[in-house]
Amino acid sequence: MGKKLRTRNHKVILNRSAGGDMGITIFLVVLGAFMFFPMYYAVIQALKPLDELWMYPPKFYVEHPTFSNFSLMFKTLQTSWVPFSRYIFNTVFISVAGTFGNLVFGSLAAYAISKIVFPGRKMLASAVRLSLMFHATVTGVVNFLTMSRLGWVDTYWAIIVPAWGATLGMFLMQTFMESSIQVSVLEAARLDGSSEIRTYWQIVMPVVKPGWITLIIYSFKDLWATGSSNYIYSEQLKTFNYAVGQIVSGGIERAGVGTASSVVMMLVPIIVFIIGQSNVIETMASSGMKD
Repeated sequence: MGKKLRTRNHKVILNRSAGGDMGITIFLVVLGAFMFFPMYYAVIQALKPLDELWMYPPKFYVEHPTFSNFSLMFKTLQTSWVPFSRYIFNTVFISVAGTFGNLVFGSLAAYAISKIVFPGRKMLASAVRLSLMFHATVTGVVNFLTMSRLGWVDTYWAIIVPAWGATLGMFLMQTFMESSIQVSVLEAARLDGSSEIRTYWQIVMPVVKPGWITLIIYSFKDLWATGSSNYIYSEQLKTFNYAVGQIVSGGIERAGVGTASSVVMMLVPIIVFIIGQSNVIETMASSGMKD
């Protein structure tokens, strides 16, 4: 009779100690407080009266909170010969139109480069990556000459169209498409008679939802902060950030207005980020695809 081999069932249990959990929790709380502190400080500065605002050393709390800085900001903007609503409209229109175009053209170009084989595809992708090395200041003169030849100086298009062609959006979407979309899925759609546009819209874009939401957040944030532009000179086309900058430059008595405007300027991007962040987390948890 053969010998029976004795076997043991080893059960491996991974468990963290209560002290380890407490340490991680404390670390995350401290890190979160450190990241939240700049926003907290901006808010309390906006609620301080002028005498507390110039107090040294500065205090991280408000002794006599007031909303006078916000009311003074809106009153000062109302005294401008251009209506306050016009500055808001310009900012919202430029931010929304520029973000929408950057998303559409960036995702279409990314789909073509990452999933369609054509001559020069790799060279074009390398050129896009290379363009990320150049700051907007380097290409400022060339861009101004281009806008002047097109007749777009002192128009919305001088800011919106360059945002449409921002290569960062295309590079971001290309990265998401290459890592999330399997070639076999696209081949199956083409065998079923789906056009490239339909494949892009109904198959690719829902899967790369985290990518285009991230692109919306970054693009909207940059366009919302657009201030004094080298292409726009008419006061009727100026943005809210530019108008606030003109008010703050009036002297130290406008320091309270400056703190209030900082809160207003950061409020909208924060709201967009919070909405987008929840969608990104939900999508990344539920939209994985395997070959």
